[in-house]
Amino acid sequence: MTVTVKPLVAAKIVENVQTTQYTASGCTAIIDKFTATNYSAASAYISVNLVTSSDTAGNQNLITKTRYLQAGETYTFPELVGQVLAPGGFISTITGTATVINMRVSGREVT
Repeated sequence: MTVTVKPLVAAKIVENVQTTQYTASGCTAIIDKFTATNYSAASAYISVNLVTSSDTAGNQNLITKTRYLQAGETYTFPELVGQVLAPGGFISTITGTATVINMRVSGREVT
């Protein structure tokens, strides 16, 4: 068994359409840190789904729903830390306002 510590999602702007951010391809992935920052002058929200390989993003796998971040706020999602994605599972996100929230996810891939 090999464990690789890596950014699962490099720092990027969250889209305002449901978007797959990371897929556990050929591995099991463990989320160690998930950070989002609202860099705008107004509040904005982000929602996060952890989806199995046989499903699509929806209410059945919504982990964080419309988590509002105030202007300039950073949130570290303790509810996501330690979550495991089986092979083919993925992280999907959406925000209500395009180009205002940055995210980054770090973790481990186990093969």
